Amino acid sequence: MVELARRVGLSKSPVQARLKRLEETGVITGYRAILDPIRMGQAHVAFVEVRLDDTREAALQAFNRAVLTVPEIEQCHMIASRFDYLLKVRTADIQDYRRVLAERISALPHVAQTSTYVAMEAVKEVP
Repeated sequence: MVELARRVGLSKSPVQARLKRLEETGVITGYRAILDPIRMGQAHVAFVEVRLDDTREAALQAFNRAVLTVPEIEQCHMIASRFDYLLKVRTADIQDYRRVLAERISALPHVAQTSTYVAMEAVKEVP
């Protein structure tokens, strides 16, 4: 708190009041610990394009619910493109990724096709 107050040029009390107001209005939705995935043995990052065989609402909802059960999927975004979803998948290594792709991602509801892009380096990554 003191560091934040110093950075914005205010004393501790006004900063606390602003934070409380931001929390009460829902601008700040929570706080979290930021873990280092590399130190946790999860250094391999792949981005996966997913094309579904059905894009009606029921199929999209089934896919969305199933994605939430796969811990290796760090992010999932519905995309307006030639494919339907873009996943960010974090695993220990390429062998682990291969297993997750074969056993988990390809088995998600309505998956027709996937394409994988392996990240070589994170130039900018917001935790």
